[in-house]
Amino acid sequence: MMKKIIMVVLLFLEIGVNAQTPTTDHTKSKNEVVTTDQINWGWLNPLRGNKSPAAGQLWGDRTDTLASGFLVKFKKGFSSPPHIHNVTYRGIVIKGLLHNDDENAEKQWLPAGSFWVQPAGEAHITAADAEENLAYIEIEEGPYLVKPTEEAFDNGERPVNVDENHLVWLNSNDINWVANDSKVETAFLWGEHKDNQLRASLIKLPAGFEGNITNLSANFRAVVIKGTMAHQMKSSKFINLLEAGSYFGAKKDVTHTITVKDDEEAILYIRSNGDFEINSKQ
Repeated sequence: MMKKIIMVVLLFLEIGVNAQTPTTDHTKSKNEVVTTDQINWGWLNPLRGNKSPAAGQLWGDRTDTLASGFLVKFKKGFSSPPHIHNVTYRGIVIKGLLHNDDENAEKQWLPAGSFWVQPAGEAHITAADAEENLAYIEIEEGPYLVKPTEEAFDNGERPVNVDENHLVWLNSNDINWVANDSKVETAFLWGEHKDNQLRASLIKLPAGFEGNITNLSANFRAVVIKGTMAHQMKSSKFINLLEAGSYFGAKKDVTHTITVKDDEEAILYIRSNGDFEINSKQ
């Protein structure tokens, strides 16, 4: 079983390398929190107006040249015309069912918690099939543009679609930065877990979890993919209620106190330029 786990983890790391994953994010993160009621929504593709999905910025600016992360909200039955993007993007399904593939491909509906990568220049469609459909999207450089398929090109990257049922979750028996009794699990997504290398994982916190997450790198960004949690920075008196779609960032050596609701586990997408620590109070 351990050999199988190691092989799948290596596969995810190899996917990151083949997809030309950047090794660092030069924009340092800051102490910030964006709750779902603070998100400003607009159109993902302003040229299509309300025929376009809605987009809400979490960090960075997708119209600028640097990395950024944002939410995209799709209506039930939405299906885009074939198109390309000028930049590669990664996506995590937060709510609903999403399909992202070649226009002639059979629908592969990705449920909440699934992960995909769409290479720059590759023609594709995006569709949604639930009453509520929400995804987190991030890019390593901007601006994020939609272009016609006539401008398609091959940049050497290949698309990735990983259903949440195919993720491999590791616990304290497999990794050494999680306390033995915390019941925290992680699924590696992309990047290399080396010093100061940009990487991302999904972190599963059990229902009722109480503990701390300490950022040890120059860049730390977290998006709530599932569940509800109370969040407080060590130096702040404010407690925020973070639901799916919320975001928080941190400076180096800043600690966050996290309390998860008693009746539902929570999942965080964490992107960092290095290590972070998770400690349970339980």
